[in-house]
Amino acid sequence: MKRKIILPLFLLLVVMSVCTVVGAVSSTVEDAVMNYFANLPADNSMIKQDLFVEKVKAGEELFILDIRQPDVYNQGHVKGAINLPWGPTAIAESLEQLPTDQTIYVYCYTAQTANQTVALLNFAGFEAKSVRFGWNLGISRVSGYEDIVETKQNKLAGGSTAVVEPEIKTALVEYYAGLADVKDTMFKNYKISEDILNMLVENEDDDIMILSVRQAKDFAKGHIAGASNIPWGKGMQEYFDQLPLDKKIVVYCYTGQTAGQVVAGLRLLGYDAVSLNGGMGTAGNKPYGWANKGYEVVQ
Repeated sequence: MKRKIILPLFLLLVVMSVCTVVGAVSSTVEDAVMNYFANLPADNSMIKQDLFVEKVKAGEELFILDIRQPDVYNQGHVKGAINLPWGPTAIAESLEQLPTDQTIYVYCYTAQTANQTVALLNFAGFEAKSVRFGWNLGISRVSGYEDIVETKQNKLAGGSTAVVEPEIKTALVEYYAGLADVKDTMFKNYKISEDILNMLVENEDDDIMILSVRQAKDFAKGHIAGASNIPWGKGMQEYFDQLPLDKKIVVYCYTGQTAGQVVAGLRLLGYDAVSLNGGMGTAGNKPYGWANKGYEVVQ
């Protein structure tokens, strides 16, 4: 990956350590990640929750993954949704059974882990989109959503329908397996809570770097103290190699959704990245998010 020597001022990127990703990351994996961010789709690989509900109500043939835990799935889920629970094995072991000729719609609770999954699936060559705000903050808040809920358990059809590059599959298997290592830590699910990040900020912890992927104008209006800014959008990958490999990178956006995709990409590139629960926070994802929790926002 080529190093950019001169940064545009609007990025406001304060580089704390300049490292290049070398060695462990294969060129196949690196190319998949970089190409995705170089060609981000206009919809950011997301579908609005109300449009998604309309599609299901209309009886469209959709391939839907519910990655919530089985007990919650069994209580009620979107009609036709298949349950591959977020965790060390289920998704990774089912890659070859996913369709290559359909869009894969993914939802979780609030869309943060769904966006990690969506990014990983796109890196692997699938077309995947997350349902905005997931089940709790999105689908279940759409008027009439009850009409698309069922308790029937749906299963993958079986058989092998997809061919995933071996190096990319290995990277995804390792990504999901790593969830077991962080299960009982403050970085569970490759995320960090607002409360814990606030504690680290107050303690001026030098082992973390905070990265905002909100737009530059919003970053200028207010951001978490010490944060650097790489705005979400096509071309953002050109600045990934100026991030530190020796720090925990805490990524945040508005609600945690695009940050989830960035975390997936950075982790595959060898960075130790996690996303901030709820992002900066908006009216739509209360009570989650940094600002919604009342923590300090600086200019």
